[in-house]
Amino acid sequence: MPREAEIGPEPSVVLSGYGPVGRAYAERLIGGGLPLRLSAVRTSAAEGLPPEPRTGWGPLPPLAETLERTRAAVLAQAVPSSPAVREQAAADALSALRRGVHVVTAAKSHLLSHWGELGRAAAGGGGRIRISGATGAALPTADLARIGVRGLGCRTLRACPNGTATFVLDRLVDGDALPDAVAEAQRRGIAETDPTADLSGADAAVKVRLLAALLWGWDATAVRTEAGPGIDAGTAEAARTAAARGRRLRSVATATADEPLVVRVALEETEPGDPLYALRGPEKAAVYGCPEAGDITVSGGRSSPLGAALAMVKDTLDVAGPVGYGFA
Repeated sequence: MPREAEIGPEPSVVLSGYGPVGRAYAERLIGGGLPLRLSAVRTSAAEGLPPEPRTGWGPLPPLAETLERTRAAVLAQAVPSSPAVREQAAADALSALRRGVHVVTAAKSHLLSHWGELGRAAAGGGGRIRISGATGAALPTADLARIGVRGLGCRTLRACPNGTATFVLDRLVDGDALPDAVAEAQRRGIAETDPTADLSGADAAVKVRLLAALLWGWDATAVRTEAGPGIDAGTAEAARTAAARGRRLRSVATATADEPLVVRVALEETEPGDPLYALRGPEKAAVYGCPEAGDITVSGGRSSPLGAALAMVKDTLDVAGPVGYGFA
């Protein structure tokens, strides 16, 4: 039987996934002085609890057994956003939600394939889903889409939600060759081992699909993507040409309420005064276009495993943490 945290007054959290994001999340819960209790960590083959060495972890029991044994309030998912784990991630999230256990996730694939089913499971079981880690790491883009701009009549969403793309484009202007720019992003922990989705715009499109679903009530599974050319060997010349004109090339994903269920992503020259122009390095931004209230922008939140982990911590406190100062 794997060791688990003692049952106490703090909300119990079960973590699925123990890669860089999962480890950073676990470290925050264990040593961050938060009113949360990490009760179990699950990998693909074992279950245990840090800081016990993984060699001492036990075999992986069914998730339902772990949730029951730990009296879990939250299932936190830090598993890869890949087709290989999509169905298991969806099954785990559905199982938790149907039991009234909240789900906090940094994974995207099962959100895109099971959006409606997850929503119905949450409504039926009384659990809640939070996806900040899947839409912008530490940048609170999902919070704005879900509650921050509701009722303000926002009609457009324009975003650079992929820090790797912005970082690489800026390095190309500085004279790097594309392979060197990507390698430096990987060295800094900004880019994935396989950066294809970052460079093609696919990752940016996925994040804006999810944000638009929160903002306008779209079914994320039904949203289609229209993508222009991504960042490739020929992009350096375009980036430097834009810079010579006082502009900056950015990979921009857009959606509009007037054209439901469509997200577009393309390389775009941005001008001074544009919030997307102001980004530097791996920073990200989203601009919610609200005709009456004015544009509302959130920017910063550099890409990193820690950023995604912090977003998950924030979401966990949102669904299970204590109410703060009487105003939450």
